[in-house]
Amino acid sequence: MYIFISYLMITAMSLLMTGSYTEARTITDSAGREVQIPDTISKVYTAGPPAAIITYMLAPDKMTGWPRAHHAYERPYINEKYRDLPVTGRLTGRGSTANLERVLGLQPDLILDFGSIRETYVNLADRTQQQTGIPYILIDGRFENTPQALRQLGEVFGTAERGEELATYAENLLESIDAHVATIPEDERPRIYLARGPQGLETGVAGSINTEIIERAGGLNVADYGPEMAMQRNLISMSVEEILDLDPDIILTYDRQFYDVVFQDPLWQQVRAVKNKAVYFAPSAPFGWIDRPPSINRLMGLKWLSGLLYPEHFSFDLETEVRAFYRLFYQVEVSDADLAQLIAWSRY
Repeated sequence: MYIFISYLMITAMSLLMTGSYTEARTITDSAGREVQIPDTISKVYTAGPPAAIITYMLAPDKMTGWPRAHHAYERPYINEKYRDLPVTGRLTGRGSTANLERVLGLQPDLILDFGSIRETYVNLADRTQQQTGIPYILIDGRFENTPQALRQLGEVFGTAERGEELATYAENLLESIDAHVATIPEDERPRIYLARGPQGLETGVAGSINTEIIERAGGLNVADYGPEMAMQRNLISMSVEEILDLDPDIILTYDRQFYDVVFQDPLWQQVRAVKNKAVYFAPSAPFGWIDRPPSINRLMGLKWLSGLLYPEHFSFDLETEVRAFYRLFYQVEVSDADLAQLIAWSRY
């Protein structure tokens, strides 16, 4: 333990003495922390998948790697130049796989976490920054903060023009959907259940970062247990009997195994959404349209879901919109075959 701590201290001091740290600026992150960062950011270590996605969208050449290797079905939707970046692990979230020695070995100019700014994550950022000497910033990943996050990180990375382009897209989309949703009485909005996992029995509570897209698109999350629950936890487990009691109008899922069996399961067949064939599969390549992870990738899902819930208002050609979004945000041209595979089960 003492040897490892000494290694951290020596490496941190060597980083602080390098030229990249001689010119610095101070920014205030979403947690209200004042952090001194280099004027020029060349290498960014992303603490988890949401941070990796927004960094890939804004400044892919600055990435030290991906938190995990991409599955074969995800690879066609990521620019070839960045598909095989090293696997660097993650500092936050379920199944953290990185350690500080690994992070220091990559010699990043900055550590970025994008998502929750709860006390747990603030404490991790403070502790990691103190132990490594590497600036660590937290940026609020809530949907409502999307345009601001893109602009702020564009400035941090030195890609302000790119940040403004993506922020403008996000802003226009959010404003358009918000304006329409505001005209719909609550009792006329569809009641929705998000089915996570192969059995569909895990879901996100209303107000959580995992289901923001549902509420933002004008749906009512049936797993609504009040703001206090949402502050305490994002995900809960349910039984089919509980879901029957909630009786949602629509079920959304991004788990193919669940989607393949839900219409044949006798218990699920009693749920209104299943009876009415109102179970919809959201694409998840290269990243989820609804969740997994809850990052900027959800903008495409919001576009898709708004068309599903209110086709009379949000009518658009899905193939055209997917191509445009993937070109702009993922910097990839999607082939006809890959596009057909991506949206094969998402039609409505």
